[in-house]
Amino acid sequence: MADPNNDNVDDAQDPQVEGDATNATEPDDLIEAEGPDVEVPVDGPAAGGPADDLSPEDEALLADAASGIAEDRLSPSDRDLVAEMRTDMLRAQAELVNFRKRVERDRDANREVVIAEVVRALLPALDDLNRAEAHGDLTDGPMHVIAQKIRGGFDRFKLVQIGEKGESFDPNVHEAIVQLPTPGATSQTVADVVEPGYKLGDRVIRAAKVAVAVPA
Repeated sequence: MADPNNDNVDDAQDPQVEGDATNATEPDDLIEAEGPDVEVPVDGPAAGGPADDLSPEDEALLADAASGIAEDRLSPSDRDLVAEMRTDMLRAQAELVNFRKRVERDRDANREVVIAEVVRALLPALDDLNRAEAHGDLTDGPMHVIAQKIRGGFDRFKLVQIGEKGESFDPNVHEAIVQLPTPGATSQTVADVVEPGYKLGDRVIRAAKVAVAVPA
């Protein structure tokens, strides 16, 4: 027969509950979320940074506009000071450009002078090669190869030989060592080239020594 006191014992025992009910968070302690989490970039239009899709022209217009707004807030004396500083800056930029041009021009001129001096020092060797070739000593053998290399080096610097028989006498490129009165001659012409001259670009580094035919 069942004991009637067993019901009282079961009622006395509390059911097992996970966790401590006294530690549970009260409804008043909960904070309602204001919305989903959204990642906001540090840089960019959303953070107040510059827009990535602006062209250089647009950025220049914005800079000019900002400068104009800033100058509008200046006093007349400050505006004059800004205008004077801008003029000085433009003048300094122009002087810098001119200085760079002068430096480059002087550098090129100095380079041409140095090359001309070196070539002028080697011209006697070139004269010896021309004389040897005229006597038939450079037709074959190692000297023929050496002569080709030396002349190739001069060609790299655009060395040009001047002085041709029959051309008009020009004191700028010719040096007359003798005058030959010639019947029928109407002007001074080159009768013979004693020593050829050379030009390096527009610079005459040695005038041609010539015999000049003059009217008799």
